Amino acid sequence: MCPKIQPRRRGLRATVWSLVTVLVVAAGLTGAVLRQNSYDMDVRRVSIRHGGHTLNGVLAAPKDGRERHGLVVYVHGDGPIDATHDDGYKPMWEANAKAGYASLSWDKPGVAGAPGDWLDQSMDDRANEAAAAIAWARARPDIDRDRIGLWGASQAGWVLPKVAAKTPVSFVIAVSPAINWLQQGRYNLLAELRADGASAARTKAEIAKSDHTRQLLARHATFEEYVTAMGGDANGMTVDRWGFISKNYTADATQDLPALRGVPVLLTLAGHDINVDTADTERGYRKALDAGGALTVKRYPDAAHSLLKRSIEQSDLKTTLTALFAPRSLFADGFLDDQRQFLEGLGRDGNATP
Repeated sequence: MCPKIQPRRRGLRATVWSLVTVLVVAAGLTGAVLRQNSYDMDVRRVSIRHGGHTLNGVLAAPKDGRERHGLVVYVHGDGPIDATHDDGYKPMWEANAKAGYASLSWDKPGVAGAPGDWLDQSMDDRANEAAAAIAWARARPDIDRDRIGLWGASQAGWVLPKVAAKTPVSFVIAVSPAINWLQQGRYNLLAELRADGASAARTKAEIAKSDHTRQLLARHATFEEYVTAMGGDANGMTVDRWGFISKNYTADATQDLPALRGVPVLLTLAGHDINVDTADTERGYRKALDAGGALTVKRYPDAAHSLLKRSIEQSDLKTTLTALFAPRSLFADGFLDDQRQFLEGLGRDGNATP
């Protein structure tokens, strides 16, 4: 008899079962992540020629067996955004697919290996880019050329109506767009100061700094002049970013919005938007488009500027975990369904049904 061997065997057995349990849990979590990040659509890379170079795009099409689909062309907001917005667009693309629409997006110039530099672009450049993508899509046999529209977020608010002025579009989905660049910037500055609990003295100093920056932009100051004026502290500003702002700081959608008259427009606005004055945006859109009767406004009280749930967006950990295990739940309640229903409500010719 060897009684001393039994405890070792029991210890080994416990270790093995612990390892098995960990592997089973890990496999289950991996499976859950894979299931939640699998979407009912066909996603493929595409190339679009524009201005002597190539736009690296992604086309996400429904798996419904139809030969032709309508198309939602995505126009990014500010920043270095790739075609899928780090997969953040995919829940929306799936909602579009359920409505029978494909989705088209592309890497911004200079992003994910794409040629060019998005900071060299004006809003007109961006509109020309989107118009070229629409022309490319109209030539495809799998796209219904009479049902092509736009989706655009934030900074895209200055691009969407410019595109509509260049080429016919069947609809527009505008997500948290601003009207006037300078007004939006001032609104954002004050909102962030309030959120930080800034003192009256700090608020006054920040406004004075902002006013000085506007004066520099108005006289076409160089980046070096800006840095000198700020006391040598660029405060995160780069020469390329300064150039981008100098090209675009006069952007104002007021004169361009009439190009959307008669076009079905879904305007989606967040209840907790510190980037854009949503009340001002709604007034601007209603003034320009209400007469045509094709404007639909949806507000999401629990949403932040990105239309993600504010309670999730405020925490990096919550955002990461939700993106992994329930990416469709990132967005404000009703946001995805409202976009799907809007598309479903469009007629075969792209016009809103009565």
